[in-house]
Amino acid sequence: MATTAAWFKVETENIGRTLQEARDLLERANGEVVLDFSAARRISPSVLNGLEEIAGVAERKGVKVVLRHANVEIYKVLKLVGLASRFSFLN
Repeated sequence: MATTAAWFKVETENIGRTLQEARDLLERANGEVVLDFSAARRISPSVLNGLEEIAGVAERKGVKVVLRHANVEIYKVLKLVGLASRFSFLN
């Protein structure tokens, strides 16, 4: 089975919709999903919930999720809530 990669740009204005699209894609993905956080400066509790759902689906499906250009503040929040270890990071 061929692997595929999908890329999503996470922007503050549409972050909820983007995470929902990524989660939906994970249900049928078999490769890697990249979430580009270069345009996001902070994340809200609802975004953390969305990322937790994405991590759960990815682990269940065996799909790798990469957070690209997540700034230090975002990484620290993910680390504090125990989500950082469930993702790969790329700058």
